[in-house]
Amino acid sequence: MRLKATLLKPHHGTMAPQATAPSLPWLQVDEPFPPTELTWGPNDPIDGLLAAGADLSVARLVSAYSQGIFPWYSKGQPILWWSPNPRMVLQPQSFKCHPSLRKTIRSGLKKGHLHITFDHAFDRVIEHCAQVHRPGQGGTWIVRDMVKAYQALHRAGVAHSIEVWQHDELVGGLYGVQLGRMVFGESMFSLQSNASKIALAALVGYARHHAIELIDCQQNTPHLASLGAQEMSRPDFIHTVQGAVQAPTAQWRFDSVYWDLVL
Repeated sequence: MRLKATLLKPHHGTMAPQATAPSLPWLQVDEPFPPTELTWGPNDPIDGLLAAGADLSVARLVSAYSQGIFPWYSKGQPILWWSPNPRMVLQPQSFKCHPSLRKTIRSGLKKGHLHITFDHAFDRVIEHCAQVHRPGQGGTWIVRDMVKAYQALHRAGVAHSIEVWQHDELVGGLYGVQLGRMVFGESMFSLQSNASKIALAALVGYARHHAIELIDCQQNTPHLASLGAQEMSRPDFIHTVQGAVQAPTAQWRFDSVYWDLVL
């Protein structure tokens, strides 16, 4: 998950197909993913890279997330598929709601100017995530084809958003993918201090209420670690995913009772 729309994977420059190692699989549209055990490791050209090519169809993305794989690439690159080891995850019960964040949420709720919605403004959330400046990067990983792909995934009922409103103004949010009892965080943005953390706290309340096993954060950052996220080995992560995605998927909606499970 990319807090404040910050890329959590190392930034790469344009990578033409001929620059990759010959052993990297180049997928055709109808070709399945290779086993994640074949993902490049620390001694290979790019740690965590599994394959390139194929497409960003709804079926392809659902298949990817169900196997612990996600897409990430920049403008001018082919579609790249990743399965890093270890994987950064947030177990909902391990979320750290720091006193300052708790105070901000309680104050906003008491005064009536803080509001949370689910799936009320998916397109606006993903556009904000794509446009907010990310330190150390000259561009965005959320290229137009990615935006369109996740909008299609949203229409299919698989990709979702959380919106944080200050009065009637959208000030923060996140989007990701939900399959069974798994939530795969993709990106977050904040136009006001703590707004992305409030969105994450709302997600944690939802996850605790519905027995969501893990919130996938993809890669490690000190900020994620400060909120309670921890690393998990890829085999353990994929084992958890395989079981969790088979469970019934809860309805994506917000209820104020979720705050009682966080604050």
